[in-house]
Amino acid sequence: ELLRRDGWTEFAHLFGSVFADAANTLDPRMNAETFTHKFGTDFWSWLAANPEERTAFDAAMAAGKERGADRLAQLDWRADETVVDIGGGNGALLRELIQRRPELHGTVFDLPETVRDETGLGERIEFVAGSFFDAVPAGDAYLLSAILHDWSDERAGAILRTIRSAAPPEARLFVLETVITPGNEPHGSKWLDLLMLVLAGGRERTEQEWRRLIEGAGFQVESVEDGLIQARCR
Repeated sequence: ELLRRDGWTEFAHLFGSVFADAANTLDPRMNAETFTHKFGTDFWSWLAANPEERTAFDAAMAAGKERGADRLAQLDWRADETVVDIGGGNGALLRELIQRRPELHGTVFDLPETVRDETGLGERIEFVAGSFFDAVPAGDAYLLSAILHDWSDERAGAILRTIRSAAPPEARLFVLETVITPGNEPHGSKWLDLLMLVLAGGRERTEQEWRRLIEGAGFQVESVEDGLIQARCR
């Protein structure tokens, strides 16, 4: 039944073949991510060169956006705010948010080969192509949903600094990410941490690590609760 839902079939395909192939080459002596060792290129370049896998990956990432949108919809918003979803793909998260909070406007920002309008909301959401390492659109609030964990601290910090450069003084930042639980007990957050390492040299982070990363880019973290990190420009 789960696999009949949008995105989950693609998720199972990626985990059952591509991701598993990379994980099977994991070697603690390696300094680079194992995906590159296995496939001869980094994960993002491989996706760009394999359109069918790119489509499967985008569908998998769009699955389950409802919970994040529910969390965001409960926050205080002004009627005229523009929300920019960085790495937003086909607009699934913003679609769910704006359907719940129709007073908002949205901008989805992603790579040219990824960004596309599948929302059906017309002018309420704008789609902009580009790289978040270069520049991002201006907005009142920024969303990063499962983006920063794809990257090392250095690269994730660069993304955050790009956003900070474009953001007005009172802009808010909302980061939807896994937060690693303390201690050495088994937990899904630690499994995801290993997966991010295997795929892209990325990582999940503890609350302290998230705070250090985000505040080091010019934001002030206001709260970290159940995978939603709220911050403001400072």
